[in-house]
Amino acid sequence: MPPYLPPDAHRPLTLRDVSEASGVSEMTVSRVLRNRADVSPATRDKVLAAAKALGYVPNKIAGALASQRVNLVGVIIPSLANMVFPEVLSGISDGLAETGLQPVFGASDYQAEREEHVIYEMLSWRPSGMIVAGLEHTDASRAMLSNAGIPIVEIMDIDGDPIDAMVGISHRRAGREMAQTILAAGYRRIGFMGTKMPDDHRARKRVEGFTTALQEAGAELAATEHYAGGSSMAKGREMTKTILDRVPDLDFLYYSNDMIGAGGLLYCLDQGLDVPGQIGLAGFNGLELLDGLRMRLATTDSCRFEIGQQAAAIVAGHSADGVIGGQRVELAPRVDPGDTIRKV
Repeated sequence: MPPYLPPDAHRPLTLRDVSEASGVSEMTVSRVLRNRADVSPATRDKVLAAAKALGYVPNKIAGALASQRVNLVGVIIPSLANMVFPEVLSGISDGLAETGLQPVFGASDYQAEREEHVIYEMLSWRPSGMIVAGLEHTDASRAMLSNAGIPIVEIMDIDGDPIDAMVGISHRRAGREMAQTILAAGYRRIGFMGTKMPDDHRARKRVEGFTTALQEAGAELAATEHYAGGSSMAKGREMTKTILDRVPDLDFLYYSNDMIGAGGLLYCLDQGLDVPGQIGLAGFNGLELLDGLRMRLATTDSCRFEIGQQAAAIVAGHSADGVIGGQRVELAPRVDPGDTIRKV
């Protein structure tokens, strides 16, 4: 028999092409590509080699018609530009490796209506699961997720009631523990700066925990500065100048994230301020990107990679108890005083 020649490049490859190239039936090719166990290793290797040589990719949509599901996991985060979220996505990709499930990412830009649209579009493809950042959604989004009939994992926050499963940290606890660390170091005139306010619900909860801890110790926030736009070092410098010009006797600055905190630190150092003696600073997230600064910014590690891993494990049924969906997993935020909080 002459060697099999690939088909015309202008039409898609089919099971028949792989069958003729490998010399086995189309039914056998189908069993191999669906990873069925009733095929000999030699036949499996022959089919896979032929499919690889041809560049054949199975039609997952056609295969999903019977099951009504595709092997995709929808992942919705607030931003693809924010340096916080790539580590979450890396954890999800790592957790889904070798499960046969592939993540598909979408961004809401911290807008509830935009998130609702992305949820609608992703669910229309009948994914095998959904991973969504946060616990706050529109009523329509909650209804769609609740009735999807698939594992739903809300991530990065556990301060609220989940639709199904949730994996994250308590942001109120994170804010409380940072406040306690700051107060223990002797700071009393404390200011807060935040971006994406008030749409960043997790930052809002951190401030709630932070101010509650201050009040319990007989203190309060002396000043606040909010900005509705995104985070950057330049914005951190600008906000820090604004708040210190307005309230120059502040002795500590708490930022909603490390990126603006790093900008604030650079501004303070440029102004010749004694950090952490005269003024202390802290951010949130534990960004390794900032490790090269002259001083290490105090921060809270938000366990982003672990959150992504555990959420993926729940969707794939690879969690510790083997249950798909329904879990409540709380990870512990870790305060790192860095170089910008006085040593006690």
